[in-house]
Amino acid sequence: MPEQLWFTELLNHYFGGVATSLLHLVGVQPAYPAAPITNTVAMEILVVSLLILFFVAVRATLSVESPGGLQHIVEMAQEFVGEQAEGVIGHGYERYVPYAMAVGYFILISNLLGLVPGFESPTASPTVPLGCALVTFFYYHYHGIRQHGVHYIKQFIGPVWPLAWLMLPIELVSHLARVLSLTVRLYANMFAGDMVTAAFFSLVPVFVPVIFLGLHLGVAIVQTFIFVMLTLVYLGMAVSEEH
Repeated sequence: MPEQLWFTELLNHYFGGVATSLLHLVGVQPAYPAAPITNTVAMEILVVSLLILFFVAVRATLSVESPGGLQHIVEMAQEFVGEQAEGVIGHGYERYVPYAMAVGYFILISNLLGLVPGFESPTASPTVPLGCALVTFFYYHYHGIRQHGVHYIKQFIGPVWPLAWLMLPIELVSHLARVLSLTVRLYANMFAGDMVTAAFFSLVPVFVPVIFLGLHLGVAIVQTFIFVMLTLVYLGMAVSEEH
């Protein structure tokens, strides 16, 4: 059985039986029936729980007359992402800001979780970045079809019909490469950050690791920004009227 974090052990202790039963219902046999919840899944559950509590707290303290510090932080983040979306997508950008904010918050908290002793970043596992990338992939294609209908296919075959047979496979590979790019970029950076931080903590547990914690913090924020920006770019390309 793989090593479990304390939070993973807690979830498996109370909900492991339920998780195993649910997996059996869908025809999946867990590798470890006594501990079906992995560290990655446990960390994802923790991130979602923290985000729910965060937004409940924000909602409970909303005020027009005297907004608190938490409200200011959320409004600043919303304004920043909104400005980026307006610059990339243009008219009608407001529709896509909630998704960009949601995926941004999830990735940011997931990245930062690795800085807390006893936890690890779920984005340091390839399945989590892949899931975020696939959701983004289907999300922007959905809005491309919603915006253009059957004419969305023109983005894949180009304006010159005789070259459609050549453009279609190139565009398909290009779009699939976006999933790989989003996944590998986020996963590789967070995995490397976790490994470097853990290595220096084991070698020099005082002072020196603080530097790498700062680097990890910077990488976590930068990778969140890159993922959100690429999401907006792909959305802008999908819904653009210029194609």
